[in-house]
Amino acid sequence: MSDETLGDGNTSFDALYLPLLRPAFVEIVRKNLAEGADAAEQARAYAERGKPDFALGYLLVADLPDEEKRALYALAHERRATYIEQKARQFDREFHRPFPLLFQEATKDRALARRIRAGQTVRPGAGRQLPMM
Repeated sequence: MSDETLGDGNTSFDALYLPLLRPAFVEIVRKNLAEGADAAEQARAYAERGKPDFALGYLLVADLPDEEKRALYALAHERRATYIEQKARQFDREFHRPFPLLFQEATKDRALARRIRAGQTVRPGAGRQLPMM
């Protein structure tokens, strides 16, 4: 995990997104890697499941090109946005009322994904998922 700048002037994945990693995820990743898990494999799995916090933890230690790391981290946010929208629709049917804040969170996740794909910074605290049942 370095703070280096890439030759083309873009800031590295680690430098951009390390500040977003919460300490609890560092411990989870360390423990899992000590048990023999592959960081890149775990990052891909968590990205597919829409778990950006877990994906980020593994991406920061994975031996992958920064472009692939950005793509996977963005995918995690996009998948989470889809999941949030599905839950909002489910809650709408179940409770017979709309849940506009959930749709706003999904929109924020998609915006974060676009910023990540473009190699732009994301402010700490952005994209924190709302608790859902």
